[in-house]
Amino acid sequence: MFFTEIFRMALGALRTNKLRSALTMLGVAIGVFSVIGVMTALSVIQGSIETGLSFLGSNIFQFAKYPVINKGGNAEDKYRNRKDISLDNANEFVRLMDGQAAAIALKVFDGGRPVSYGNVTLQGRTVVGTNEFFIVANSYAIAYGRNISPDDVALGRPVTVVGASIQKKLFPSQSALGKFIKVNSKPYMIIGVLDEKGSSFGNSQDELVLVPITKFFSDFGHERRTINLAIQSTSQATYNDTLDKAIGAMRTARGLKLGQDNDFEIYSNDTLISAFAQIAGQVRIGAFVVSVIALLAAGIGIMNIMLVSVTERTREIGVRKAIGARKYDIIKQFLIEAVLLSELGGLAGILTGVIGGNGIAVWFSMSMVFPWFWAITGLIVCSVIGIGFGSYPAWKAASLHPIEALRYE
Repeated sequence: MFFTEIFRMALGALRTNKLRSALTMLGVAIGVFSVIGVMTALSVIQGSIETGLSFLGSNIFQFAKYPVINKGGNAEDKYRNRKDISLDNANEFVRLMDGQAAAIALKVFDGGRPVSYGNVTLQGRTVVGTNEFFIVANSYAIAYGRNISPDDVALGRPVTVVGASIQKKLFPSQSALGKFIKVNSKPYMIIGVLDEKGSSFGNSQDELVLVPITKFFSDFGHERRTINLAIQSTSQATYNDTLDKAIGAMRTARGLKLGQDNDFEIYSNDTLISAFAQIAGQVRIGAFVVSVIALLAAGIGIMNIMLVSVTERTREIGVRKAIGARKYDIIKQFLIEAVLLSELGGLAGILTGVIGGNGIAVWFSMSMVFPWFWAITGLIVCSVIGIGFGSYPAWKAASLHPIEALRYE
């Protein structure tokens, strides 16, 4: 028998029992969906991190009270009990690092503040107390106007540089320069507007209000505030040397003695990517285990339906053998039916998994991806499941004696 004829007969057998075949394929689809959906979502997020990470600029590392990813539990208490990195600590660090770094940005954040101009109020904006190096450390650019200056910081001037989104909403048809806005009821004069940067992980990066860090503490207080410091080396070649000097300067500024552990965290773009990769790896293992269990259950379902099919079609098998069908032809027919069940379920699982995983990309305005490796792997695994769990029913069908099969009622 030709392969096309066997394939056509296998499709016909599946169409005869549509509901039973659909339920069996659903089991495979769920198993494939569980892994493809997770892998697609992780690929979307990891691709966004690796290609668009702008949390820190080039040749920059950062010191902070808390790690970039807090795992909770006892570790969270450890970080919470640390002393805040105060403005005095930061200023002492800057003094000790004089001339040994290209830029040192001080950053302290206060989210959820109202920003208003006239009758228009924008709720929930992030105010950043910083110095002139914020735009370098966070890869921003000035669209027009000027940046915060050292004099603005030294004198605590009530000036601000606002994000592109704030400028568009408060001043849609006029220049924002020289206008006074109120940030949590405090007046600030706009001296510059940041260039548009877009969104990252679904959050706009154009909603910031930058103010001199000294004015920030004057207006919003010092209590329960910790400063992050971003340090840029002069080049990649001096990065490690700058890092070593900065760690020593930070320990001195924090008053740590020889032998005491650091009471601050150090991270860079590489550590951010590495931290996510570690978490993603654990999620992948979990998704793989779940999918293996689901696919094993689906494989048992395929074997069950094929055994039932052999029993129901015993007389048909006897007729085919009586008119010359070989044992190999019977095995091929039932194996093709089992593989078709598995592959069709696998294709449905891949399709829904890719759509579900890329739903995250749409939701958070990220680039969509198609996980070719996992999709091809899924199809191969489905073929293996179809062949593995369909082999016994196929062998049982091919082993039927034609005379006994013809007698079957």
